[in-house]
Amino acid sequence: MAENKPEMTALLKEVAESPKRDNSAYHAAIAEARQAFETAEGALGGRVKVKTKAKLKRNGDYVVKWTFKRAD
Repeated sequence: MAENKPEMTALLKEVAESPKRDNSAYHAAIAEARQAFETAEGALGGRVKVKTKAKLKRNGDYVVKWTFKRAD
């Protein structure tokens, strides 16, 4: 394992110095999804199940429809 150490060190340094991806849109979407579940649970009176439908529109928009129902 000692002979692999310089390569591993170089790899870890490269990973650490690589540009970071901007995940702000992802985090905002996840927060909005959690809020939607909370709102649906309040409106429907308890646990819910969700069905999703996704579609790529001709104009390039990717649309996701969420339908919440009471859980059995």
